[in-house]
Amino acid sequence: MKSFEQRLARLEQISGRIRDGEVALEEAADLFEEGVRLARDLEKDLSKIDRKVDRLVNEPTEPDEKPVLELFPEIGGLDS
Repeated sequence: MKSFEQRLARLEQISGRIRDGEVALEEAADLFEEGVRLARDLEKDLSKIDRKVDRLVNEPTEPDEKPVLELFPEIGGLDS
Protein backbone atom coordinates (compact mmCIF):
# COMPACT_ATOMS: atom_id res chain seq x y z
CA MET A 1 0.00 0.00 0.00
CA LYS A 2 1.20 3.48 -0.78
CA SER A 3 1.90 5.90 2.03
CA PHE A 4 -0.65 8.44 3.20
CA GLU A 5 1.39 11.22 1.63
CA GLN A 6 1.61 9.44 -1.73
CA ARG A 7 -2.14 8.84 -1.82
CA LEU A 8 -2.85 12.45 -0.83
CA ALA A 9 -0.54 13.69 -3.61
CA ARG A 10 -2.39 11.47 -6.10
CA LEU A 11 -5.74 12.87 -4.92
CA GLU A 12 -4.42 16.41 -5.40
CA GLN A 13 -3.19 15.47 -8.88
CA ILE A 14 -6.59 14.02 -9.79
CA SER A 15 -8.37 17.09 -8.46
CA GLY A 16 -6.12 19.38 -10.49
CA ARG A 17 -6.65 17.45 -13.72
CA ILE A 18 -10.42 17.50 -13.32
CA ARG A 19 -10.44 21.23 -12.47
CA ASP A 20 -8.30 22.05 -15.50
CA GLY A 21 -11.00 20.68 -17.76
CA GLU A 22 -8.41 19.24 -20.14
CA VAL A 23 -9.65 15.64 -19.83
CA ALA A 24 -12.48 13.97 -21.71
CA LEU A 25 -15.72 13.32 -19.86
CA GLU A 26 -15.17 9.56 -19.59
CA GLU A 27 -11.65 10.03 -18.23
CA ALA A 28 -12.91 12.68 -15.81
CA ALA A 29 -15.51 10.21 -14.52
CA ASP A 30 -12.83 7.54 -14.02
CA LEU A 31 -10.57 10.03 -12.26
CA PHE A 32 -13.46 11.17 -10.07
CA GLU A 33 -14.17 7.56 -9.06
CA GLU A 34 -10.51 7.01 -8.17
CA GLY A 35 -10.50 10.27 -6.22
CA VAL A 36 -13.55 9.30 -4.20
CA ARG A 37 -11.95 5.96 -3.28
CA LEU A 38 -8.73 7.71 -2.26
CA ALA A 39 -10.59 10.33 -0.22
CA ARG A 40 -12.52 7.65 1.68
CA ASP A 41 -9.36 5.67 2.42
CA LEU A 42 -7.52 8.79 3.56
CA GLU A 43 -10.44 9.73 5.81
CA LYS A 44 -10.36 6.26 7.41
CA ASP A 45 -6.62 6.60 8.04
CA LEU A 46 -7.09 10.03 9.61
CA SER A 47 -9.84 8.68 11.87
CA LYS A 48 -7.55 5.86 13.04
CA ILE A 49 -4.76 8.32 13.80
CA ASP A 50 -7.18 10.66 15.58
CA ARG A 51 -8.41 7.83 17.83
CA LYS A 52 -4.81 6.80 18.56
CA VAL A 53 -3.85 10.38 19.50
CA ASP A 54 -6.92 10.66 21.76
CA ARG A 55 -6.03 7.39 23.45
CA LEU A 56 -2.42 8.50 24.01
CA VAL A 57 -3.39 11.94 25.30
CA ASN A 58 -5.94 10.51 27.73
CA GLU A 59 -3.76 7.64 28.92
CA PRO A 60 -2.50 7.94 32.52
CA THR A 61 1.19 8.77 32.62
CA GLU A 62 2.04 6.04 35.11
CA PRO A 63 -0.63 3.34 35.05
CA ASP A 64 0.96 1.34 37.92
CA GLU A 65 0.98 4.30 40.29
CA LYS A 66 -1.51 4.06 43.17
CA PRO A 67 -3.97 6.94 43.51
CA VAL A 68 -3.31 9.47 46.27
CA LEU A 69 -6.35 9.52 48.53
CA GLU A 70 -5.06 11.88 51.23
CA LEU A 71 -5.35 15.64 50.93
CA PHE A 72 -1.70 16.30 51.94
CA PRO A 73 0.17 12.98 51.67
CA GLU A 74 3.58 14.56 52.29
CA ILE A 75 2.54 15.58 55.86
CA GLY A 76 1.41 12.11 56.80
CA GLY A 77 -1.81 10.91 58.32
CA LEU A 78 -3.40 12.23 61.50
CA ASP A 79 -2.34 9.07 63.32
CA SER A 80 1.40 9.85 63.02
